Amino acid sequence: MKKNLSSLITAVRLCAALALPVCVVAQNSGAQNQKVKHHHYKLIVVEPLGGPNSSLSGPSAQILNNGGTFAAYANTATPNPNANCAIPFNANANGGDCFVEHPVLWHKGRLTDLELLPSGKNGQTDWLAGSGLVAGWSENGLLDATGLPVGRAALWMKDGKITDLGAVPGGTQSLATAVNDRGEVVGFSDNDIPDAFSMAGVANQTRAFLWKNGEIRDLGTLGGPDAIAFYVNERGQVAGQSYTNSTPSQAFGVPTQDPFFWEKGKMVDIGTLGGTQGSPNWMNNRGQVVGYSTEVTDQNSHAFLWDKEGGLKDLGFLPGGTYGTASWINDAGEIVGGSDSSNGFHAVLWKNGVILDLGYLAGDCSSFATSINSQGQIVGNGSLDCNNEAHALLFENGGAPIDLNTLVSPGSGVTFLNPFNINDRGEIAGFGMLTNGDSRAVLLIPCDQDHPDIEGCDYDTVEAVTQAPVRSAQITAAQAAASAGKLSPIEMMRRRYHRFGKP
Repeated sequence: MKKNLSSLITAVRLCAALALPVCVVAQNSGAQNQKVKHHHYKLIVVEPLGGPNSSLSGPSAQILNNGGTFAAYANTATPNPNANCAIPFNANANGGDCFVEHPVLWHKGRLTDLELLPSGKNGQTDWLAGSGLVAGWSENGLLDATGLPVGRAALWMKDGKITDLGAVPGGTQSLATAVNDRGEVVGFSDNDIPDAFSMAGVANQTRAFLWKNGEIRDLGTLGGPDAIAFYVNERGQVAGQSYTNSTPSQAFGVPTQDPFFWEKGKMVDIGTLGGTQGSPNWMNNRGQVVGYSTEVTDQNSHAFLWDKEGGLKDLGFLPGGTYGTASWINDAGEIVGGSDSSNGFHAVLWKNGVILDLGYLAGDCSSFATSINSQGQIVGNGSLDCNNEAHALLFENGGAPIDLNTLVSPGSGVTFLNPFNINDRGEIAGFGMLTNGDSRAVLLIPCDQDHPDIEGCDYDTVEAVTQAPVRSAQITAAQAAASAGKLSPIEMMRRRYHRFGKP
Protein backbone atom coordinates (compact mmCIF):
# COMPACT_ATOMS: atom_id res chain seq x y z
CA MET A 1 0.00 0.00 0.00
CA LYS A 2 1.03 3.55 -0.44
CA LYS A 3 3.08 4.61 2.58
CA ASN A 4 2.55 7.08 5.00
CA LEU A 5 7.54 10.30 -2.23
CA SER A 6 19.23 23.51 -11.07
CA SER A 7 22.20 22.54 -12.62
CA LEU A 8 25.35 22.33 -10.52
CA ILE A 9 27.86 21.67 -13.27
CA THR A 10 31.49 22.43 -12.56
CA ALA A 11 32.90 19.70 -14.77
CA VAL A 12 31.42 17.01 -16.98
CA ARG A 13 32.97 13.59 -17.33
CA LEU A 14 31.80 11.66 -20.38
CA CYS A 15 30.80 8.10 -19.64
CA ALA A 16 31.37 6.43 -22.96
CA ALA A 17 32.79 3.39 -21.24
CA LEU A 18 29.51 2.74 -19.42
CA ALA A 19 27.03 0.29 -20.86
CA LEU A 20 24.22 2.74 -20.15
CA PRO A 21 23.93 6.25 -21.63
CA VAL A 22 24.40 7.99 -18.29
CA CYS A 23 26.92 10.69 -17.49
CA VAL A 24 28.02 11.65 -14.00
CA VAL A 25 28.79 15.21 -13.04
CA ALA A 26 31.87 15.26 -10.83
CA GLN A 27 31.66 18.38 -8.69
CA ASN A 28 34.16 20.07 -6.47
CA SER A 29 33.45 21.92 -3.28
CA GLY A 30 33.98 25.47 -4.52
CA ALA A 31 33.99 28.30 -2.00
CA GLN A 32 33.44 27.23 1.57
CA ASN A 33 30.87 29.83 2.65
CA GLN A 34 28.80 32.03 0.37
CA LYS A 35 26.16 34.65 1.12
CA VAL A 36 23.28 34.59 -1.32
CA LYS A 37 20.49 37.15 -1.39
CA HIS A 38 17.19 35.34 -1.05
CA HIS A 39 13.58 36.18 -0.23
CA HIS A 40 11.94 35.14 3.01
CA TYR A 41 9.09 32.68 3.28
CA LYS A 42 5.93 32.93 5.33
CA LEU A 43 5.37 29.67 7.19
CA ILE A 44 1.76 28.52 7.40
CA VAL A 45 0.97 25.86 10.00
CA VAL A 46 -2.07 23.62 9.58
CA GLU A 47 -3.21 23.40 13.17
CA PRO A 48 -5.00 20.27 14.40
CA LEU A 49 -8.73 20.26 15.03
CA GLY A 50 -8.25 19.98 18.78
CA GLY A 51 -5.92 16.96 18.72
CA PRO A 52 -2.13 16.66 18.84
CA ASN A 53 -1.13 16.34 15.16
CA SER A 54 -1.71 17.39 11.60
CA SER A 55 -0.04 15.66 8.67
CA LEU A 56 -0.26 14.97 4.94
CA SER A 57 0.03 12.23 2.37
CA GLY A 58 3.29 11.78 0.57
CA PRO A 59 5.98 12.15 -0.39
CA SER A 60 4.92 10.68 -3.74
CA ALA A 61 1.56 12.44 -3.77
CA GLN A 62 0.33 15.81 -4.99
CA ILE A 63 -1.03 17.73 -2.03
CA LEU A 64 -0.34 21.30 -3.29
CA ASN A 65 -1.65 22.77 -6.55
CA ASN A 66 -0.66 25.88 -8.50
CA GLY A 67 -3.60 27.79 -7.05
CA GLY A 68 -2.02 27.60 -3.60
CA THR A 69 -4.51 25.12 -2.15
CA PHE A 70 -2.99 22.65 0.31
CA ALA A 71 -4.54 19.28 1.22
CA ALA A 72 -3.79 17.71 4.60
CA TYR A 73 -5.45 15.91 7.48
CA ALA A 74 -5.71 16.80 11.14
CA ASN A 75 -6.47 15.18 14.48
CA THR A 76 -9.55 16.04 16.44
CA ALA A 77 -9.65 15.74 20.22
CA THR A 78 -11.86 12.63 19.97
CA PRO A 79 -10.19 9.29 20.78
CA ASN A 80 -10.15 6.94 17.80
CA PRO A 81 -12.72 4.17 18.37
CA ASN A 82 -10.98 1.80 15.97
CA ALA A 83 -9.41 -1.35 17.42
CA ASN A 84 -5.71 -0.79 18.17
CA CYS A 85 -6.07 2.71 16.72
CA ALA A 86 -5.81 1.18 13.25
CA ILE A 87 -7.20 3.20 10.38
CA PRO A 88 -8.33 1.45 7.17
CA PHE A 89 -5.44 1.11 4.70
CA ASN A 90 -3.27 3.45 6.77
CA ALA A 91 -1.43 1.83 9.66
CA ASN A 92 1.14 4.66 9.73
CA ALA A 93 -1.23 7.59 10.03
CA ASN A 94 0.32 10.31 12.19
CA GLY A 95 2.78 7.82 13.61
CA GLY A 96 -0.02 5.57 14.86
CA ASP A 97 -1.66 8.09 17.21
CA CYS A 98 -5.08 7.29 18.63
CA PHE A 99 -7.20 10.30 17.69
CA VAL A 100 -9.88 10.68 15.07
CA GLU A 101 -8.56 12.57 12.05
CA HIS A 102 -10.35 14.57 9.37
CA PRO A 103 -9.41 15.61 5.82
CA VAL A 104 -8.78 19.35 5.57
CA LEU A 105 -8.01 21.95 2.89
CA TRP A 106 -6.08 25.21 3.40
CA HIS A 107 -6.61 28.06 0.95
CA LYS A 108 -5.81 31.75 1.39
CA GLY A 109 -5.82 31.63 5.15
CA ARG A 110 -8.93 29.50 5.53
CA LEU A 111 -8.88 25.91 6.82
CA THR A 112 -11.85 23.79 5.74
CA ASP A 113 -12.79 20.60 7.58
CA LEU A 114 -14.04 18.41 4.72
CA GLU A 115 -17.23 16.41 4.90
CA LEU A 116 -17.07 12.69 5.74
CA LEU A 117 -19.40 9.94 4.55
CA PRO A 118 -22.50 9.52 6.73
CA SER A 119 -21.62 8.01 10.14
CA GLY A 120 -17.91 8.00 9.26
CA LYS A 121 -15.37 8.99 11.89
CA ASN A 122 -12.00 9.15 10.08
CA GLY A 123 -10.85 10.29 6.67
CA GLN A 124 -7.83 11.58 4.80
CA THR A 125 -6.90 13.51 1.68
CA ASP A 126 -4.49 11.69 -0.65
CA TRP A 127 -4.37 13.86 -3.80
CA LEU A 128 -5.27 17.39 -4.87
CA ALA A 129 -5.88 18.17 -8.55
CA GLY A 130 -5.16 21.52 -10.13
CA SER A 131 -8.90 22.04 -10.54
CA GLY A 132 -9.46 21.69 -6.80
CA LEU A 133 -10.85 18.14 -6.84
CA VAL A 134 -9.60 16.05 -3.90
CA ALA A 135 -9.20 12.26 -3.72
CA GLY A 136 -8.81 10.22 -0.56
CA TRP A 137 -10.94 8.08 1.71
CA SER A 138 -13.55 8.23 4.43
CA GLU A 139 -15.03 5.72 6.79
CA ASN A 140 -18.74 5.09 6.26
CA GLY A 141 -19.72 3.90 9.74
CA LEU A 142 -19.93 0.20 8.79
CA LEU A 143 -17.72 -2.74 9.74
CA ASP A 144 -16.27 -5.34 7.39
CA ALA A 145 -16.36 -9.11 7.92
CA THR A 146 -13.32 -8.93 10.22
CA GLY A 147 -14.83 -6.20 12.39
CA LEU A 148 -12.70 -3.35 11.07
CA PRO A 149 -14.28 -0.03 10.05
CA VAL A 150 -14.94 0.21 6.33
CA GLY A 151 -12.97 2.88 4.49
CA ARG A 152 -14.23 3.96 1.06
CA ALA A 153 -12.55 5.78 -1.77
CA ALA A 154 -13.86 9.31 -1.78
CA LEU A 155 -13.91 12.30 -4.11
CA TRP A 156 -14.48 15.81 -2.79
CA MET A 157 -15.82 18.29 -5.33
CA LYS A 158 -14.79 21.94 -5.36
CA ASP A 159 -17.81 22.80 -3.21
CA GLY A 160 -16.59 20.33 -0.56
CA LYS A 161 -19.33 17.76 -1.19
CA ILE A 162 -18.18 14.14 -0.90
CA THR A 163 -18.89 11.21 -3.24
CA ASP A 164 -18.48 7.56 -2.23
CA LEU A 165 -16.70 5.96 -5.20
CA GLY A 166 -17.64 2.45 -4.12
CA ALA A 167 -15.58 -0.70 -4.58
CA VAL A 168 -14.95 -3.21 -7.37
CA PRO A 169 -17.41 -6.14 -7.62
CA GLY A 170 -17.36 -8.14 -4.40
CA GLY A 171 -15.33 -5.50 -2.58
CA THR A 172 -15.88 -3.62 0.65
CA GLN A 173 -12.81 -1.47 1.34
CA SER A 174 -11.36 1.03 -1.15
CA LEU A 175 -9.04 4.05 -1.29
CA ALA A 176 -8.53 6.76 -3.91
CA THR A 177 -4.89 7.64 -4.57
CA ALA A 178 -5.08 10.29 -7.33
CA VAL A 179 -7.48 12.39 -9.39
CA ASN A 180 -6.94 14.52 -12.49
CA ASP A 181 -8.63 17.79 -13.50
CA ARG A 182 -11.28 15.86 -15.47
CA GLY A 183 -12.43 13.99 -12.39
CA GLU A 184 -10.92 10.63 -13.32
CA VAL A 185 -9.95 8.89 -10.08
CA VAL A 186 -7.66 5.91 -9.51
CA GLY A 187 -6.92 3.82 -6.47
CA PHE A 188 -7.43 0.33 -5.14
CA SER A 189 -10.14 -1.84 -3.68
CA ASP A 190 -10.45 -5.29 -2.23
CA ASN A 191 -12.77 -7.93 -3.68
CA ASP A 192 -14.22 -11.14 -2.21
CA ILE A 193 -11.44 -13.54 -3.30
CA PRO A 194 -9.10 -14.61 -0.45
CA ASP A 195 -5.45 -13.65 -0.95
CA ALA A 196 -2.60 -14.42 1.45
CA PHE A 197 -0.40 -11.80 -0.29
CA SER A 198 -2.86 -8.93 -0.54
CA MET A 199 -1.01 -5.76 -1.54
CA ALA A 200 -3.25 -3.70 0.76
CA GLY A 201 -2.71 -6.03 3.70
CA VAL A 202 -6.35 -7.13 3.85
CA ALA A 203 -7.80 -10.66 3.63
CA ASN A 204 -8.76 -10.52 -0.05
CA GLN A 205 -7.24 -9.55 -3.37
CA THR A 206 -6.32 -5.91 -4.00
CA ARG A 207 -7.48 -4.53 -7.35
CA ALA A 208 -6.52 -1.34 -9.17
CA PHE A 209 -9.49 0.76 -10.24
CA LEU A 210 -10.39 3.72 -12.42
CA TRP A 211 -13.51 5.70 -11.51
CA LYS A 212 -15.01 7.85 -14.24
CA ASN A 213 -18.45 9.42 -14.70
CA GLY A 214 -19.92 7.53 -11.78
CA GLU A 215 -18.62 4.08 -12.73
CA ILE A 216 -15.76 2.13 -11.11
CA ARG A 217 -13.67 -0.16 -13.32
CA ASP A 218 -11.31 -2.97 -12.32
CA LEU A 219 -8.16 -2.38 -14.43
CA GLY A 220 -6.99 -5.99 -14.20
CA THR A 221 -3.46 -7.19 -13.44
CA LEU A 222 -0.23 -8.26 -15.12
CA GLY A 223 -1.04 -11.92 -14.48
CA GLY A 224 -1.01 -12.10 -10.69
CA PRO A 225 -3.92 -11.63 -8.28
CA ASP A 226 -3.30 -8.03 -7.18
CA ALA A 227 -2.70 -4.53 -8.52
CA ILE A 228 -2.74 -0.95 -7.21
CA ALA A 229 -3.16 2.22 -9.28
CA PHE A 230 -1.19 5.19 -7.92
CA TYR A 231 -1.28 7.92 -10.59
CA VAL A 232 -3.55 9.31 -13.31
CA ASN A 233 -2.37 12.20 -15.49
CA GLU A 234 -4.32 14.74 -17.53
CA ARG A 235 -4.38 12.37 -20.53
CA GLY A 236 -6.13 9.71 -18.46
CA GLN A 237 -3.04 7.49 -18.44
CA VAL A 238 -2.57 5.43 -15.28
CA ALA A 239 0.53 4.08 -13.54
CA GLY A 240 0.70 1.58 -10.73
CA GLN A 241 2.05 -1.74 -9.56
CA SER A 242 0.89 -5.31 -10.10
CA TYR A 243 1.82 -8.86 -9.25
CA THR A 244 2.89 -10.76 -12.34
CA ASN A 245 2.34 -14.20 -10.81
CA SER A 246 1.25 -15.90 -7.59
CA THR A 247 4.59 -17.38 -6.53
CA PRO A 248 6.43 -15.65 -3.64
CA SER A 249 9.95 -14.54 -4.47
CA GLN A 250 12.81 -15.75 -2.32
CA ALA A 251 13.99 -12.19 -1.69
CA PHE A 252 10.74 -10.56 -0.53
CA GLY A 253 8.32 -13.39 0.26
CA VAL A 254 5.61 -12.00 -2.05
CA PRO A 255 4.97 -12.54 -5.77
CA THR A 256 6.95 -10.54 -8.33
CA GLN A 257 5.75 -6.92 -8.43
CA ASP A 258 6.19 -4.91 -11.63
CA PRO A 259 5.23 -1.31 -12.36
CA PHE A 260 2.53 -0.94 -15.00
CA PHE A 261 1.27 1.68 -17.44
CA TRP A 262 -2.42 1.63 -18.41
CA GLU A 263 -3.98 3.45 -21.32
CA LYS A 264 -7.23 3.01 -23.27
CA GLY A 265 -8.07 -0.33 -21.74
CA LYS A 266 -4.62 -1.90 -22.02
CA MET A 267 -2.21 -2.56 -19.13
CA VAL A 268 1.47 -2.61 -20.17
CA ASP A 269 4.16 -4.26 -18.05
CA ILE A 270 6.92 -1.68 -17.56
CA GLY A 271 9.16 -4.49 -16.35
CA THR A 272 12.03 -4.44 -13.92
CA LEU A 273 15.81 -4.21 -14.14
CA GLY A 274 16.16 -7.94 -13.55
CA GLY A 275 14.72 -8.23 -10.05
CA THR A 276 11.38 -9.18 -8.59
CA GLN A 277 10.21 -5.82 -7.27
CA GLY A 278 9.62 -2.46 -8.89
CA SER A 279 7.21 0.42 -8.49
CA PRO A 280 6.45 3.85 -9.94
CA ASN A 281 7.07 6.91 -7.79
CA TRP A 282 5.71 9.52 -10.23
CA MET A 283 4.22 9.98 -13.71
CA ASN A 284 4.11 13.25 -15.65
CA ASN A 285 1.56 14.47 -18.17
CA ARG A 286 3.64 13.09 -21.06
CA GLY A 287 3.21 9.55 -19.75
CA GLN A 288 6.80 9.25 -18.53
CA VAL A 289 7.11 7.12 -15.40
CA VAL A 290 9.93 7.09 -12.84
CA GLY A 291 10.49 4.95 -9.78
CA TYR A 292 12.67 2.15 -8.51
CA SER A 293 13.39 -1.43 -9.54
CA THR A 294 15.53 -4.13 -8.01
CA GLU A 295 18.33 -5.63 -10.09
CA VAL A 296 18.85 -9.32 -10.80
CA THR A 297 20.14 -10.21 -7.31
CA ASP A 298 17.31 -8.29 -5.59
CA GLN A 299 19.95 -6.79 -3.29
CA ASN A 300 19.77 -3.22 -4.57
CA SER A 301 17.20 -0.95 -6.14
CA HIS A 302 17.93 1.28 -9.14
CA ALA A 303 16.18 4.43 -10.26
CA PHE A 304 14.39 4.03 -13.59
CA LEU A 305 12.71 6.05 -16.33
CA TRP A 306 10.12 4.54 -18.66
CA ASP A 307 8.14 5.86 -21.59
CA LYS A 308 6.43 4.28 -24.56
CA GLU A 309 9.09 5.35 -27.02
CA GLY A 310 12.26 4.51 -25.11
CA GLY A 311 11.14 1.70 -22.85
CA LEU A 312 12.78 1.07 -19.46
CA LYS A 313 16.09 2.82 -18.67
CA ASP A 314 18.35 2.47 -15.66
CA LEU A 315 19.20 6.01 -14.57
CA GLY A 316 22.53 5.09 -13.00
CA PHE A 317 24.32 6.15 -9.84
CA LEU A 318 26.87 8.54 -8.45
CA PRO A 319 30.48 7.29 -8.27
CA GLY A 320 30.71 4.38 -5.87
CA GLY A 321 26.92 3.95 -5.74
CA THR A 322 24.87 0.77 -5.96
CA TYR A 323 21.40 2.00 -4.98
CA GLY A 324 19.08 4.78 -6.08
CA THR A 325 15.47 5.81 -6.52
CA ALA A 326 13.67 8.44 -8.59
CA SER A 327 10.92 10.33 -6.78
CA TRP A 328 9.55 12.89 -9.28
CA ILE A 329 9.60 13.88 -12.95
CA ASN A 330 8.28 17.21 -14.24
CA ASP A 331 6.73 17.70 -17.67
CA ALA A 332 10.11 18.80 -19.08
CA GLY A 333 11.52 15.36 -18.22
CA GLU A 334 13.74 16.53 -15.34
CA ILE A 335 13.97 13.84 -12.67
CA VAL A 336 14.95 14.06 -9.00
CA GLY A 337 15.55 11.50 -6.29
CA GLY A 338 18.58 10.05 -4.59
CA SER A 339 21.65 7.90 -5.11
CA ASP A 340 24.15 6.41 -2.78
CA SER A 341 27.82 7.04 -3.47
CA SER A 342 31.27 6.62 -2.02
CA ASN A 343 30.27 8.81 0.93
CA GLY A 344 26.61 8.39 1.60
CA PHE A 345 23.22 9.00 0.07
CA HIS A 346 22.82 12.18 -2.03
CA ALA A 347 20.00 14.16 -3.56
CA VAL A 348 20.39 14.05 -7.33
CA LEU A 349 18.98 15.49 -10.53
CA TRP A 350 18.89 13.50 -13.77
CA LYS A 351 18.73 15.81 -16.77
CA ASN A 352 19.54 15.22 -20.45
CA GLY A 353 21.33 11.94 -19.68
CA VAL A 354 23.46 13.52 -16.94
CA ILE A 355 23.26 12.78 -13.23
CA LEU A 356 23.91 15.87 -11.13
CA ASP A 357 25.01 15.50 -7.52
CA LEU A 358 23.07 18.08 -5.49
CA GLY A 359 25.06 17.26 -2.38
CA TYR A 360 24.20 17.79 1.25
CA LEU A 361 25.03 20.37 3.90
CA ALA A 362 28.26 20.20 5.85
CA GLY A 363 27.46 18.44 9.12
CA ASP A 364 24.85 16.20 7.50
CA CYS A 365 25.45 12.68 6.24
CA SER A 366 22.74 12.43 3.57
CA SER A 367 20.15 14.24 1.49
CA PHE A 368 17.21 13.34 -0.74
CA ALA A 369 15.27 15.27 -3.40
CA THR A 370 11.51 14.81 -3.32
CA SER A 371 10.02 17.20 -5.88
CA ILE A 372 10.88 19.51 -8.82
CA ASN A 373 8.65 22.16 -10.39
CA SER A 374 8.49 23.46 -13.97
CA GLN A 375 11.10 26.16 -13.17
CA GLY A 376 13.61 23.55 -12.04
CA GLN A 377 13.39 24.44 -8.34
CA ILE A 378 14.03 21.34 -6.25
CA VAL A 379 13.11 20.56 -2.66
CA GLY A 380 14.20 17.72 -0.42
CA ASN A 381 15.54 16.93 3.00
CA GLY A 382 18.84 16.55 4.81
CA SER A 383 19.69 14.21 7.66
CA LEU A 384 22.20 14.41 10.49
CA ASP A 385 22.08 10.70 11.32
CA CYS A 386 21.25 9.21 7.89
CA ASN A 387 17.98 7.95 9.29
CA ASN A 388 15.77 10.89 10.29
CA GLU A 389 14.94 14.17 8.55
CA ALA A 390 16.72 17.11 10.19
CA HIS A 391 15.81 20.01 7.90
CA ALA A 392 14.10 20.93 4.66
CA LEU A 393 16.31 21.84 1.70
CA LEU A 394 15.94 24.02 -1.38
CA PHE A 395 18.16 23.62 -4.47
CA GLU A 396 17.95 26.30 -7.17
CA ASN A 397 19.92 28.31 -9.70
CA GLY A 398 22.91 26.00 -9.55
CA GLY A 399 23.68 26.95 -5.97
CA ALA A 400 24.38 24.98 -2.84
CA PRO A 401 21.49 23.54 -0.82
CA ILE A 402 19.76 26.03 1.46
CA ASP A 403 18.14 25.08 4.76
CA LEU A 404 14.64 26.50 4.36
CA ASN A 405 14.35 27.03 8.10
CA THR A 406 16.93 29.84 7.80
CA LEU A 407 14.57 31.73 5.44
CA VAL A 408 11.58 31.65 7.79
CA SER A 409 11.04 34.22 10.51
CA PRO A 410 11.61 32.68 13.95
CA GLY A 411 8.82 32.14 16.41
CA SER A 412 6.63 29.53 14.72
CA GLY A 413 7.80 26.78 17.04
CA VAL A 414 7.92 24.38 14.07
CA THR A 415 11.05 22.93 12.49
CA PHE A 416 10.38 22.23 8.81
CA LEU A 417 11.75 18.74 8.21
CA ASN A 418 10.63 17.42 4.83
CA PRO A 419 9.08 19.19 1.84
CA PHE A 420 6.92 16.92 -0.32
CA ASN A 421 5.79 19.32 -3.09
CA ILE A 422 6.92 22.57 -4.70
CA ASN A 423 4.44 24.10 -7.11
CA ASP A 424 5.15 26.29 -10.13
CA ARG A 425 4.78 29.46 -8.01
CA GLY A 426 7.55 28.32 -5.67
CA GLU A 427 5.22 27.49 -2.78
CA ILE A 428 6.37 24.49 -0.75
CA ALA A 429 4.31 21.97 1.24
CA GLY A 430 5.54 19.34 3.67
CA PHE A 431 5.68 18.49 7.33
CA GLY A 432 7.46 19.75 10.40
CA MET A 433 7.77 19.01 14.08
CA LEU A 434 7.14 20.82 17.32
CA THR A 435 9.66 20.59 20.15
CA ASN A 436 7.39 18.10 21.94
CA GLY A 437 7.45 15.75 18.93
CA ASP A 438 3.97 16.50 17.58
CA SER A 439 3.76 16.77 13.80
CA ARG A 440 2.41 19.63 11.70
CA ALA A 441 1.53 19.97 8.05
CA VAL A 442 3.21 23.18 6.86
CA LEU A 443 3.19 25.43 3.82
CA LEU A 444 5.85 27.98 2.82
CA ILE A 445 4.77 30.99 0.75
CA PRO A 446 7.57 33.01 -0.90
CA CYS A 447 7.65 36.68 0.06
CA ASP A 448 8.44 37.77 -3.51
CA GLN A 449 7.02 39.81 -6.38
CA ASP A 450 4.69 36.98 -7.35
CA HIS A 451 3.09 37.01 -3.90
CA PRO A 452 2.44 40.71 -3.14
CA ASP A 453 0.54 41.96 -0.09
CA ILE A 454 0.71 38.69 1.85
CA GLU A 455 -0.06 39.54 5.46
CA GLY A 456 2.89 38.69 7.70
CA CYS A 457 5.38 38.43 4.82
CA ASP A 458 8.83 40.00 5.27
CA TYR A 459 9.66 41.36 1.82
CA ASP A 460 13.21 42.38 2.71
CA THR A 461 15.80 40.04 1.29
CA VAL A 462 17.90 37.92 3.60
CA GLU A 463 21.51 36.82 3.26
CA ALA A 464 21.22 33.06 3.16
CA VAL A 465 24.57 31.62 4.20
CA THR A 466 25.25 28.52 2.17
CA GLN A 467 28.09 26.19 2.97
CA ALA A 468 29.74 24.27 0.20
CA PRO A 469 27.76 21.06 -0.16
CA VAL A 470 29.35 17.70 0.46
CA ARG A 471 29.32 15.74 -2.77
CA SER A 472 30.28 12.29 -3.88
CA ALA A 473 33.92 13.09 -4.68
CA GLN A 474 34.55 14.09 -1.06
CA ILE A 475 35.03 11.92 1.99
CA THR A 476 36.75 12.88 5.21
CA ALA A 477 38.59 10.97 7.88
CA ALA A 478 36.07 12.27 10.42
CA GLN A 479 33.18 10.80 8.46
CA ALA A 480 34.99 7.50 8.10
CA ALA A 481 35.74 7.38 11.82
CA ALA A 482 32.16 8.27 12.73
CA SER A 483 30.85 5.37 10.68
CA ALA A 484 33.09 2.78 12.34
CA GLY A 485 31.22 0.17 14.35
CA LYS A 486 27.73 0.97 13.00
CA LEU A 487 25.68 0.71 9.84
CA SER A 488 27.13 2.64 6.95
CA PRO A 489 25.26 5.71 5.69
CA ILE A 490 24.63 3.77 2.48
CA GLU A 491 22.98 0.90 4.32
CA MET A 492 20.92 3.22 6.51
CA MET A 493 19.75 5.18 3.49
CA ARG A 494 18.94 1.98 1.64
CA ARG A 495 16.73 0.85 4.50
CA ARG A 496 15.16 4.25 4.91
CA TYR A 497 14.33 5.06 1.32
CA HIS A 498 12.87 1.68 0.45
CA ARG A 499 9.77 3.21 2.03
CA PHE A 500 9.43 5.53 -0.95
CA GLY A 501 8.57 2.49 -3.01
CA LYS A 502 5.16 0.92 -2.90
CA PRO A 503 4.17 -1.15 -1.15
